Order: sequence, then structure tokens, then C-alpha cells
Amino acid sequence: MNAVNSHITPDGRTIGAPIMEMKNITLRFGGVVAIKDISFDIKEGEIRAIIGPNGAGKSSMLNVINGFYHPQEGEVHFRGKKRKSLKPHQIAKQGIARTFQNIALFKGMSTLDNIMTGRLTHMKAGLLSQTLWWGNAQREEVENREVVEKVIDFLEIQTIRKTPVGRLPYGLQKRVELGRALAAEPKLLLLDEPMAGMNVEEKEDMSRFILDVNDEFGTTIALIEHDMGVVMDIADRVVVMDYGKKIGDGTPQEVRSNQNVIDAYLGVAHD
Repeated sequence: MNAVNSHITPDGRTIGAPIMEMKNITLRFGGVVAIKDISFDIKEGEIRAIIGPNGAGKSSMLNVINGFYHPQEGEVHFRGKKRKSLKPHQIAKQGIARTFQNIALFKGMSTLDNIMTGRLTHMKAGLLSQTLWWGNAQREEVENREVVEKVIDFLEIQTIRKTPVGRLPYGLQKRVELGRALAAEPKLLLLDEPMAGMNVEEKEDMSRFILDVNDEFGTTIALIEHDMGVVMDIADRVVVMDYGKKIGDGTPQEVRSNQNVIDAYLGVAHD
């Protein structure tokens, strides 16, 4: 991390230079403008929240970040380089992983096997050696299994490691999906509404894991979240969207006192 461009947060974490820069992004679907001329960055080591009302363009922006959508105008820079049009699996190899608003797990597979799929971008052995399970394939399997077991321990889901995820309650399924993303060892982790549908206790657990991922692994995190209490508690900076436009950007304190944000989204100022 570049020491010149870094700073230390009050809780002792190091925030570095921008790892991702969105420059004048405009995204259209036919005649509908989903994102209109938005610029913001995500700094290395921070938790960056993207908020806004339904239909604001948040998920579209997340899909631009992970390469699923390609903007008609503007540039995406990752680690200081302008990104070409890449497919999502190519971007995953660059170190970007994500979870989804609607859980996208293999319901018939166990927790362990679902998390193992997060290691696919790290598998380099050929089909023959994988089939015969020898040489590089055997070494890769052992190494990947070690990473996955650490993730399982970290997320405190040892007791469900062999349980088919379709049998798990919603909150644990969300935790398994987080585990699959962590297994990829991402530099940038994208979370699409990680608290959606959770009760208070589940939200507290997920908030703790997100903070621990950022603190212990040093993973940069960008998340979409509707729960303002969660956003104000865990985010270092917040960018606010409304009708495809950026209407606010700053620390949680700056955003919640921004009159445009209050009018469009928060409704009332928070003391």
C-alpha cells in the first residue's frame, strides 16, 4: 500500500490510494439511462457503501464494477490502469469477487462444496491430472481445501460444512455465499445487499464478519445496503445515488447531513 497516499483510521486501519476509479460512467439500456455521468473511487482497505432508493442504479453500478455491464460512456480504472472490456470470469481472476442480492448458491451441494467453487479461478491443473488426481491437481486440491477450511473456521460454520445449503436457514445461506466469495481471496469484495431479509441478530453477525474481513484480511469492500444503521456503523465513505445520478459522496457524517440526500432518501436528518 502506498504510504504517501494512505491514512490511518481512528480504529487503526490503513486506507490507501484508490484501487478502483469510476470516471464519468454512463450506462443506458435502450432509451433508459440507468447511470448518468457518475464518478467516484474506492480506496484500498476501506469499506465503501453505495446507497439510494430502489431504482437508483446501485446494482447497475455494481455490475459495471465487476464487468457484467459495459458502460457506453466513461472509464473504469482498476489499480491505476484503464480496464478493457473483460468478461466477469476474467475480472474475477484480477481479484474481484461478489455476492448477490438474490442468493446464488448450489442448493443441492454442501456448504464445503459451495465454498470450494470460489477457488475455481485458482485452479490451473489440466483436466487429465484433475481426473486422475495426481501431480499438480493433487497439490492444488490440498492447498484449496486448506483455504476453504480457514474460511469455514473464520465464518464459524464448521457444524454445517457437510449440510446441503438448501436445508439451511436464510441467514446461514448468506454467510455461505460470503464464504464462497472469500475463498477467491479477492482484493476487492462486492456485496449486494448482504443484510437483505435478515433479522436483527443475523444483521449483527454479518456486520461483524464484514468488519473482520476488512480488518483481518485487509480486503477492500464495496457494498450496497438499505439498512442505514448498518451503513452508518461500518462504512468509511458513502456514495449516494438517485435516479441514476450521484447526489452525495463522503463520510457517513457528511452524507447524513447532506440536504439532497435527506430529501431524496433518508427523509429526516439523523442527529
